[in-house]
Amino acid sequence: MEILDWIVLVGTLAFIVVYGSWKSRGSKDIKGYLLGGKEAGWLTVALSIMATQASAITFLSAPGQAYSDGMRFVQFYFGLPIAMVVLSMTVVPFYHRLNVYTAYEFLEKRFDVWTRTLTAFLFLMQRGLAAGFTIFAPSLILSSLLGWDINLTNALIGIMVIVYTFTGGTKAVNQTQKYQMVVILFGMFIAGVLVVEMLPDEVSFGSAMKIAGKMGKLNAVDFDFDLSSRYNIWTGVIGGFFLALSYFGTDQSQVQRYLSGSSVKQSRLGLLFNGMAKIPMQFLILFIGAMVYVFYIFHQPPVVFNKVLLENTQETAMHDELLAAESAYIDAYEEKKKSAFSYVDALEEGDDAKTEEAITHLRASDEEMKKAREEAKTIIETADPSADTNDINYIFLTFVIDYLPTGIVGLLIAVILSASMSSTSGELNALASTTLVDIYKRLGKKEASDAHYLKVSKWITVFWGGYAILFAMYANRLGSLIEAVNILGSLVYGTILGIFLTAFYVKRAGSRATFIAAVLSEAIILFCYFHPAINIPYLWYNVIGSISVMIFALIIQMMRGGSGHEAV
Repeated sequence: MEILDWIVLVGTLAFIVVYGSWKSRGSKDIKGYLLGGKEAGWLTVALSIMATQASAITFLSAPGQAYSDGMRFVQFYFGLPIAMVVLSMTVVPFYHRLNVYTAYEFLEKRFDVWTRTLTAFLFLMQRGLAAGFTIFAPSLILSSLLGWDINLTNALIGIMVIVYTFTGGTKAVNQTQKYQMVVILFGMFIAGVLVVEMLPDEVSFGSAMKIAGKMGKLNAVDFDFDLSSRYNIWTGVIGGFFLALSYFGTDQSQVQRYLSGSSVKQSRLGLLFNGMAKIPMQFLILFIGAMVYVFYIFHQPPVVFNKVLLENTQETAMHDELLAAESAYIDAYEEKKKSAFSYVDALEEGDDAKTEEAITHLRASDEEMKKAREEAKTIIETADPSADTNDINYIFLTFVIDYLPTGIVGLLIAVILSASMSSTSGELNALASTTLVDIYKRLGKKEASDAHYLKVSKWITVFWGGYAILFAMYANRLGSLIEAVNILGSLVYGTILGIFLTAFYVKRAGSRATFIAAVLSEAIILFCYFHPAINIPYLWYNVIGSISVMIFALIIQMMRGGSGHEAV
């Protein structure tokens, strides 16, 4: 990066951190620290919700996901607007009326302390690991830019977030996330404009769209009902609805954002705004990835986007084999580029026969590139068996660093780092709240001063920050980050949602029946995930988990008899 890029990057991040810490300097009690004094307006709530959800993973991995697999991932969000309406009508006024710090406090009133503790524990384990993903994503950037060790970079990013979350709590998170989200949206808009502007003069936006469509990159909606397909309209609307219902209705990292709203109305508006804005925002990010794919048809992409792996392999005995694979890759690329220009010319001429011939050649050369790319990955893995050749997370980063103009590179890097900081800070804040209120205060020191709880909550934030940093050091082996973090959530969200739905709607089910049902449900989901012969798309885990908890709880209660209010 150039000096101007560093000025933009450091200046943007410094402003966000300093401003957020300064604006939140008045958090002197536990209510101010955990709920921001319940002063947030709807726009602050909305942007905070979006920023907590839209981590660096979204802006780093999603374009690479579209580059590799097309835009069908957008269907993941199709159930979200429906969930926002349901939650606004039911959960938001309920939580405000209870005047709780965490979502899990209600479960003790309905069931008992053990059901509350189990649910809080599931959240803590999942969200603590997810925080590791959000720390790891920007570490990819700095380690690539500066050649730093990835583990050292994980530690630096994590410590930077811990500092202002420790200082100001929820108010600091809310204040910083407003400006982080503005920077994020502006930066991604600029990236989208530039990737189209940098296409060859002969290639119009319309031609680029047609190329992307013919190559399967604009496959935003799939109506086929296929239970083995991860992304179609059915998994998105049904599975996505259950996932969003659990994430926004029971995950403390989101519940805490709208619990900080000044009123039910402000919290509702914040959620509804998020429901309206999320799909268009995600569509734009994935569309940028599709356009990056078209861009790389006319500008030669590297055979592997993780350049460190290429450089390391070139220094081994596999050097000649890697050169041969790269040569085959370049030859196939030249054919692909030639076919793409032929396709554009045929479109201009309106010659349907030439158009079909060109697209056939384009697809054939694309397959040859894929074969050469896989061969190069095999060679890299032979040279270093520990190497992770899944480079989806490096695709957009490579485009930004190699092709965007000076100043914009710094801005886009600031976007990704800001997204990481905003999401991680929200997660650490929620982890601290749940640990303090549902574990420490409930099972440990029940009676203490407000100052004591404030001090403990801050050090709990530090603990979870360290936990997330440790997991971030393993995250590189989990492939596409945007998929991995949602798979991780789906392993527990169904069970958590099932516990809450049982609490609300299965009035006959008691604490012991619900506790056992939740354990059975979680065991089933984990068995389905880890068993190699079972191929269920992860979004369906949210449906299976939530429904199975309710059914098991009712059956167990019927077998045991009683009114359903005895303790475990």
